[in-house]
Amino acid sequence: MARSCPKLLLASVLAGAAAAAQSPQPAQTAPAQPPPPSSAHPAPPAPAAPDQPINLDAASTEVDYRTNTLVFRDVVISQGSTRVQAEHARATGLNFANSRWTFEGKVRIDGEQHGALRSDQATVEFRDNRIARATITGKPAEFEQKRNDSDQLARGHADEIVYDVSEGTVRLSEEAWLTDGQNEISGSLLVYNVRAQRWQASAAPGTDERVHITIAPRSAPGAGKSEAAQPPDRKPGKDESASPKPTAQP
Repeated sequence: MARSCPKLLLASVLAGAAAAAQSPQPAQTAPAQPPPPSSAHPAPPAPAAPDQPINLDAASTEVDYRTNTLVFRDVVISQGSTRVQAEHARATGLNFANSRWTFEGKVRIDGEQHGALRSDQATVEFRDNRIARATITGKPAEFEQKRNDSDQLARGHADEIVYDVSEGTVRLSEEAWLTDGQNEISGSLLVYNVRAQRWQASAAPGTDERVHITIAPRSAPGAGKSEAAQPPDRKPGKDESASPKPTAQP
């Protein structure tokens, strides 16, 4: 297996991507422009456009020209607000026009709206020089996002999570669990919209599985701090058990 300089390889990768982007495309009629969004409901940020550069940084690179396979170590790939990093990455092909990359080891994917995914393994699909979709798997794969309306975190985990960059959705399946920071929901399929910050749940087709929701009670207005601060019941600790007990009188 031959080795090459990461900078030279990166130049080859970007050159291939530029060539794919400049290939002749069939003429298309420009779509009608939508009306400007209302100030009360601002439009969500658009996903990365194909003309945004894809940046790749790696500690080392190995290339097998016989199989056209690339192997990266300590790699980071970013485009716009999307960033993928891992200990190892493997790809086939030298451009991002239409390729699939596999990442392994401490995988972290940062998306829009402060969303982040973590897992042991991920597959990232590039389409038309754009990061299009990421599928992460693990025991479990995890997702989190800081909510805009509070300091709470929306968090979830599942055996498989699919992040669709263009739609701005996170799809959790198989042992899926999700919380908005207070309430919890579990089921076979949960879909979370990172832009609208809302979720939907459904059971697997053809099964009798059901969706489970746990609603945390909210403190009543004006409730005293002493009542809210009461800890749950617990067993006596070491300090409590070691304290002297009064002796029985004869």
